[in-house]
Amino acid sequence: MPTKSRAKARKLPWYLRPLKWLLWFIAISVVWVLIYAVVPPPVTITMLTDGNGITKDWTSLSHIDRNMVRAAIAAEDGKFCSHDGFDREAIEQAIERNAKGKRMRGGSTISQQTAKNVFLWQGSGWTRYIRKVPEVWFTFLIETIWGKRRIMEVYLNVAETGLGTYGVEAGAQRYFKHGAGKLTPQEAARIAAILPLPKKREAVSPSGFTRRYGNSIRARIGIVRRDGLDACVYK
Repeated sequence: MPTKSRAKARKLPWYLRPLKWLLWFIAISVVWVLIYAVVPPPVTITMLTDGNGITKDWTSLSHIDRNMVRAAIAAEDGKFCSHDGFDREAIEQAIERNAKGKRMRGGSTISQQTAKNVFLWQGSGWTRYIRKVPEVWFTFLIETIWGKRRIMEVYLNVAETGLGTYGVEAGAQRYFKHGAGKLTPQEAARIAAILPLPKKREAVSPSGFTRRYGNSIRARIGIVRRDGLDACVYK
């Protein structure tokens, strides 16, 4: 009887249990991020739920052509090197645009996309909004623990680049028959152009919007180079 009484006394009150779960979540997430700071993420939820299979080949950033880094910044996050993981101006513009009923457009940075791709799920509808809360936390963690170079390296290795294809190395091999270390500005721009909708856009012989968007990214690669917008990745 005394043993049961002591066990009962140690049991947390119901109103403190959420705090316990929160502390466990924080501890696990920090350890998870610390591991992936040095270990390549082996698989993601998006990969596991892809009915087209998984083709990927982890490649260190030192073996990915700088054109690809510049293309990603030009296409997805021009302020990558200057923000803390969140582009507040872009978020405000996205909210304003969506409130006016215009075409839905997000304000996610490369850091946010990396946090989502590696630790969370894609989601649609209400599940997408639920994801935003842990996405903010994981974005803060990778910005604090990983730094810009590691964020870019992981992003370029887990981003979906085609049907069942993940990472720019697998994408380069699929579309151009050579590795990501030899991408021309045009090739890098075409891969960057399909990143938002890799299942619906083609990097080889693109037409319409994808072609125009790729050409626009190609031109902006020069701006990224000129203004040193990728400097934080290579410092």
